[in-house]
Amino acid sequence: MELVNPGLGLIFWMIVVFSAVLLILKKFVWPSILQSLKDREQHIEDALHQADVTREEMKKLKLDNEALLKEAKEEREAIMNEARKIREKMLDEARLKANAEADRIVESARVQIENERKAALIDIKNQIAEISIEVAEKILREKLQTPKDHEQYIQRVIDSKQLN
Repeated sequence: MELVNPGLGLIFWMIVVFSAVLLILKKFVWPSILQSLKDREQHIEDALHQADVTREEMKKLKLDNEALLKEAKEEREAIMNEARKIREKMLDEARLKANAEADRIVESARVQIENERKAALIDIKNQIAEISIEVAEKILREKLQTPKDHEQYIQRVIDSKQLN
């Protein structure tokens, strides 16, 4: 029952021991605990501040990335447009060269056809001349079968040459 109803001496010693423990705690433990709490609080504040700074940096990086991406797209479009222009220019040059080559081939073919036509006409004229000579020779041989006919023909040719 003494524990349930403590005596005055027990209360006194409990107060003295409690005060001693409280003083020891206040002198040695509380400052280090409070310092640890302050350090922890400072560390948390620094971490939050660093998180805010990092968040701001991430926003800036994101904006920079978007700007770089936009710039890269614009540059890509410029390169593609330049490539299209170069391609069109090359195609136009190729068309012009092909047309010029085709015109040259056509003109060469015309000249060749004209030369072949002239050669064919000359050949036809030569053949006609040969055939005419052969026909005339055959006609003269039939008409001039006797020596008297020969002499009369020669005389006519001589007379016609003197008149010219």
